[in-house]
Amino acid sequence: MPVSNATAAPAGVEAKTGCMSMMWDRVSVVFASNTALIGLAIVLFWVFVSVFAPFLTPYSPLEQDWKAPNQGPSLSHPLGTDELGRDLWSRLIYGARVVLIIMPVSENFLLPGGTAFWGVFAALLLGMALGLVGGYHGGWIDEIVMRLLDAMMAVPVILLYLIIMAALGASAVNVVIAIAIVGTPGIARLVRSLTLDIRTRDYVRAAEVRGESPWHIMFIEILPNARGPIIVDAMLRVGYAIFAMGTLGFLGLGLPPPSPDWGSMVAKGREFILAGSPWAALWPSVAIASLVIGLNLLADGLREESVRYQ
Repeated sequence: MPVSNATAAPAGVEAKTGCMSMMWDRVSVVFASNTALIGLAIVLFWVFVSVFAPFLTPYSPLEQDWKAPNQGPSLSHPLGTDELGRDLWSRLIYGARVVLIIMPVSENFLLPGGTAFWGVFAALLLGMALGLVGGYHGGWIDEIVMRLLDAMMAVPVILLYLIIMAALGASAVNVVIAIAIVGTPGIARLVRSLTLDIRTRDYVRAAEVRGESPWHIMFIEILPNARGPIIVDAMLRVGYAIFAMGTLGFLGLGLPPPSPDWGSMVAKGREFILAGSPWAALWPSVAIASLVIGLNLLADGLREESVRYQ
């Protein structure tokens, strides 16, 4: 009988290989969907130009050229200029930084992570906590949580944004607070519905029999098994948050001037459309639409592939 020379791999190597295989399986879901790939390409484009904004333009987003106001695309200004002669390409890509890469907390302090992402992240924390508590405990706790959230959802979204921003004032931090408050009810209802289903599973019952605490069961047993729909929903909400930022900026309730806020750029630029200078309103509108569409395509592709592999 031949003797095999193969030796068993160490446990650490097997664990590392299994972890890498799991990560690749998750990443491969994106590459398996053409829809997700198109969305990812659009999002990565805006991430790239926002990260490397200082190297992609010689102009500051606040630099004014009074000799060239409302100019069309040219070699010196690829996308044209606004009413103050500011380069639209530089304002566009620096505006993308505020959305995706950094959040200006004050004049001297920038927080890593875009304003839209921080708003959705805060909404996720609040929504997941409320949804898990209400869905797992049920009873009067669930009733109180859900009725409060229903009352918030009864108010139109735009009106709720306007009330919050009018009360707090225009700043990046207040935009994050508004996005978090508006997004919390929808996330909480999604997490609650997932919790109601997962809490009946055998592994949750086994954890209860072991005597695990409710917090352990909610955040260790239930939440990780609900992450798929939550991640897809979060991507969609980032798109909604970007659209909300544009709307607030358009209404004058977004980032304070002279910040390169896409919504305020559209609001200022629309005054010159009939004068034959549509560029200042056109390019930020295209930026908002393309980034929101990219995030939606990425989320839709992930959802389709996740359902297919279930």
